[in-house]
Amino acid sequence: MSHTAPENTRLPERQGPAGPLSGLRVLDLSAYIAGPYGCSLLADQGAEVIKIEPPTGDNLRKYPSTLEAESRAFVGVNRSKLGAVLDLKNPDDLAVLMQLVRSADVLVHNFRPSVPPRLGIAYEQLKAVNPRLIYCAVTGYGETGPLREKAGYDQVLQTMTGMCALQGKRGEPPEIIYGSVVDYYAAALVAAGVASALYEREKSGEGQFVGVSLLRSALTMQSARMVWAEGEPKDVGRDMRSGGITGIHPTREGHIYISANTPHFWQALCAKAGLPELAADERYDSVRKRAQHAAEIVPKLRAALAARSALEWEEIFGEEVPCSAARTVEDMFDNEQVRAEDMVANFPHPTLGSYRGFTRPVRFGRTPGPEPFAAPTLGQHTAAVLARRRADD
Repeated sequence: MSHTAPENTRLPERQGPAGPLSGLRVLDLSAYIAGPYGCSLLADQGAEVIKIEPPTGDNLRKYPSTLEAESRAFVGVNRSKLGAVLDLKNPDDLAVLMQLVRSADVLVHNFRPSVPPRLGIAYEQLKAVNPRLIYCAVTGYGETGPLREKAGYDQVLQTMTGMCALQGKRGEPPEIIYGSVVDYYAAALVAAGVASALYEREKSGEGQFVGVSLLRSALTMQSARMVWAEGEPKDVGRDMRSGGITGIHPTREGHIYISANTPHFWQALCAKAGLPELAADERYDSVRKRAQHAAEIVPKLRAALAARSALEWEEIFGEEVPCSAARTVEDMFDNEQVRAEDMVANFPHPTLGSYRGFTRPVRFGRTPGPEPFAAPTLGQHTAAVLARRRADD
């Protein structure tokens, strides 16, 4: 049995009230972002999540990072988890996992479909050990079809499903959407699918298989575009960007995003920007008309916006025009609204000392859930997890 040496044999105690999933145990065998962050969302709601990594660790730990001791990406998507190391190719470690499965409520992995049967951890194999287990498999392309064994990655699926083609400007090359949007949406589907299966288990008493794929996630994100009416040409326009008036515009200093799709917001924008003649022009009195005449409107709007900075316009537009000056993610740590909503907390960490990070995305009134804690170092809680497992036996 090969385990990275843990700090000690004590498990961290979760501080604060119970969450809606408190008392449930999740085994997270997944790597990268989609599966791990889906499990962090379950941990946010009170579930105990044990992240089980191979001796070499989650590959996300090896990603480039300006942090010397840890990967920023790993730390960001693995909050509130216990960390254990098991080599599932080692019979002794596989036996340990099976013992953990007996008392688990949920297991999540992101192996390709052919891998779990080879390891002895396919759904039917674990169902025999624990019939109440919710078994969530995160794949690139799904459980069937010609691409089922192909490795799936966020930006590959973006490119495959048309997201990059629509992200690029008309007539120019496709553009990647940075930020792993498909992965994070898949993570949300992991948490939602697992929660639904847990609810159904309360009625049936049985667990079930839950499948989430990056392909389904990427297409789900484009449901408004995935409409092809009878009689339409295949290449009918599916751009949802409102013709260019709604979008990011340069100012005297910085850029500002403006949304002016409704009559009220369009009227307010024209008034605040000193362009009342545009509001009075019948050629521009609907969002469709404005999209048709964007080449006429946008230069006039941008000429007006050049008079002030993005922050000044943001203050002028106030609550009457939906807008935001373009900021960096660093600005969010001390943003007044973010602070008011308690979205950022300070996390003590064994190697980083401490770091400031995101807390939780969903607020529950009666069962708010315990306080989050830092992502684990590799194998940090292995000894404690194994000691408790022996005590449970």
